[in-house]
Amino acid sequence: MASSSFSSSNVGESSSSSSSASGSGRPYLQPGTRFSTSSIISDYASSHIQRQKRPFVTYKLKEKYEQPWLVDPRLKSRKRTNNVIIYTLSCIGLAAAAVYCWTGTRQFPKREYCIVLDDDFTSGIDPSVWNYEIQLDGYGNGHFDWTTSDPTNAYTDKNGLHIVPTLTNETTTITNDQILNGYTLNLTTTKTCTSQQISACGIRSNSTTGKMINPVRSARLTTKGKRGIAFGKMEIVAKLPRGDWLWPAIWMMPAYSVYGTWPASGEIDIVESRGNNYDFPQGGRDHFGSALHWGPYPGVDAYWRTMGQTTLKRSDFSKEFYTFGLEWTEDYIVTYVNNRIHQVMYIPFTKGGFWQRGEFIKYNATEESNPWRPVEEGGKTHHIKAAPFDQEFYLLLNVAVGGTNGYFKDSTLKPWVDGSGREMRDFWNAVNQWHPTWGSADERGMTVKSVKMWQEGKC
Repeated sequence: MASSSFSSSNVGESSSSSSSASGSGRPYLQPGTRFSTSSIISDYASSHIQRQKRPFVTYKLKEKYEQPWLVDPRLKSRKRTNNVIIYTLSCIGLAAAAVYCWTGTRQFPKREYCIVLDDDFTSGIDPSVWNYEIQLDGYGNGHFDWTTSDPTNAYTDKNGLHIVPTLTNETTTITNDQILNGYTLNLTTTKTCTSQQISACGIRSNSTTGKMINPVRSARLTTKGKRGIAFGKMEIVAKLPRGDWLWPAIWMMPAYSVYGTWPASGEIDIVESRGNNYDFPQGGRDHFGSALHWGPYPGVDAYWRTMGQTTLKRSDFSKEFYTFGLEWTEDYIVTYVNNRIHQVMYIPFTKGGFWQRGEFIKYNATEESNPWRPVEEGGKTHHIKAAPFDQEFYLLLNVAVGGTNGYFKDSTLKPWVDGSGREMRDFWNAVNQWHPTWGSADERGMTVKSVKMWQEGKC
């Protein structure tokens, strides 16, 4: 067909006289006329040759000609002088750049570190390092998962530690009907609950009141009471999970609430991400954020003043291992991915401290409510510019599922609505939508290859 189309077009051009004579305005062949492809090609070639430009003619001298500038001693001397100037200035520039770089690095003190944790999980989950947190209440964020110490939710292999969410009806004897109605789950009877709150340790499903057993189970591991640092470094090599509504986190909490309850004593989020696809409006598994949480009371948590985020292009954090790092000194906190060049969050500690940074007076907070009040020493007032981030913090690793605190904003994509009173039930009713996105255990879980923690100072 292409050949016919091409031929028809050329036939029309070569038969223009016949076409115009007929008055039809459309080329055609007279009856009995033979169609000759070779003649058309010949006509095209001859017309193409006629349109070609004549060959380029050079006017360069063919005979030998004089080049006095090559033998003139004055020009040779001038060229030599120019070369000396250029090379000298180049050397001076390189030397100045080297001095600038050297003096720039000298202003950063060389810090000493003492390693306090180096775990690659080759010996399993070490009980002298790690604790399980076992609760049902969603930890204040309204998570839908029940955190356990079950080996289906936290286990190790050659790739490291796996924290994997599972469906409750697949890993327990609790049935679908019991999840929704008529079943009592009491963690205090098994003495496994790690919370002091009764509401976090037991629940009875009731279809009338809307109460239900957590439809998903996961794990949450911490180093509380066993490993922690106050100023230092941390590097976690991990691969984040894949699946809708998964909420992986690598973060730190204060070992002692010196300045009061959350968020007065602070929180350090090294990594928080979502397992959704890259096109999720708030950012999916190609994206993660870091943040500091702080404030005199929960209603004025000023994390939005101290946060950072990063997004991968053409990949995501579930496809391979990345190094998630933290560097924490008396002057700043930095988080990074793979190396310090790729900073995610940089928060310098200022002289006025976090009270001035937060401008809490605007929120009707009084100086008396300042949990990080200046201290008097030697008749002088000293602001602790790093407070509350001047105390010991421990590490937490977890993969939560869903939540009602706005981390997953309400939208047409989200199967539940925050504040509706039936968030967990609506989430569970949509299991056939989100569960297929989770994939295999390795994909739906966060895999942690290693954890390293250094305390600043000598061992």
